[in-house]
Amino acid sequence: MEGSELTSAAATGIESADTAWMLVSCALVLLMTPGLAFFYGGLVRAKNALNTMMMSFAALGVAGLVWVLAGYSLAFAPSSGEIQPWIGGFGHLFLQGVGLEANGSIPHLLFAAYQGTFAIITAALISGAVVERIRFGPYLAFIAGWVLLVYSPVCHWVWGGGWLADLGALDFAGGTVVHVTAGTAAVVSAWMLGPRSDHGRQAILPHNVPFVLLGAGLLWFGWLGFNGGSALAANESAVLAFVNTLLAPAAALVVWMVLDAVRDSIVTAVGGATGIIVGLVAITPAAGFVGPMSAIAIGAIAAFPCYYAILLRSRSSLDDSLDVGAAHGMGGLTGALLTGLFAQAVWGGQDGLLFGNPR
Repeated sequence: MEGSELTSAAATGIESADTAWMLVSCALVLLMTPGLAFFYGGLVRAKNALNTMMMSFAALGVAGLVWVLAGYSLAFAPSSGEIQPWIGGFGHLFLQGVGLEANGSIPHLLFAAYQGTFAIITAALISGAVVERIRFGPYLAFIAGWVLLVYSPVCHWVWGGGWLADLGALDFAGGTVVHVTAGTAAVVSAWMLGPRSDHGRQAILPHNVPFVLLGAGLLWFGWLGFNGGSALAANESAVLAFVNTLLAPAAALVVWMVLDAVRDSIVTAVGGATGIIVGLVAITPAAGFVGPMSAIAIGAIAAFPCYYAILLRSRSSLDDSLDVGAAHGMGGLTGALLTGLFAQAVWGGQDGLLFGNPR
């Protein structure tokens, strides 16, 4: 078969517009990891900035390779019997059977790559809880094992036809798969490692706030592909998720600034950047299931538990260095629960509690 004929046969069912949008979305989500590197790198002390940024960049390699070699298969390959609700099969190990054939309206290989960018950013998020006190080699080994043994099975539970999917759980772009898992892993990791030697003894201040703002901006930009691309097509659902990704963090930012002003009579740049991230996290599970006004409500509401979770953590002995648990864990959990309240069938998915469906 000639090359052109092979390409045509493989592309049956593939839509060019959807493929183009997903290529852009894949690139946008990949950009989030360098954005996270700047966000985290600016929050730590100068002596630890390069190491902290490398922990994010290293995830691009380690988590990316683990995903294509085995993680994708455990998340999305068909399985059977008693294991089916819990984990995928081995049919896609080393990307076997993953080529240019259609997966929906895009090439299967592109779907696997897009999902891989999610695995990368999720692994990198955890580093914020353990920066300034973990050796680089053990960190790399940890995220490799974590992607394989934690992230991939949970991804299967929600998006691969596992037990949470069977229950009808709504998670448009990863409130549970990405943020609750990363936030939980962050808290457990920080607890197991213990605090930094000078934690609670002196102020540990960000060394470069402009880096923090740059990182937040890049994350917001990349998140448009994170949520918008989760429609897996250039369609109305992508538009809704895109717009909601603009509105929810805007609302969270405003509420966060008000909370800062009321509590400390000053609005901080780090607080504003954190508010943006919290709004982005909270809208992630709901992005394609709620209307724009509900997205604003979700962003505004989520600011409260996350803001006070950070205050509570700062008064505890838990040294979650960059508040990954409070921002991502609490934000993802809040967004997941609010999805069940605000979801509307008119926007996609099914109605939530406020629209007559308590399930």
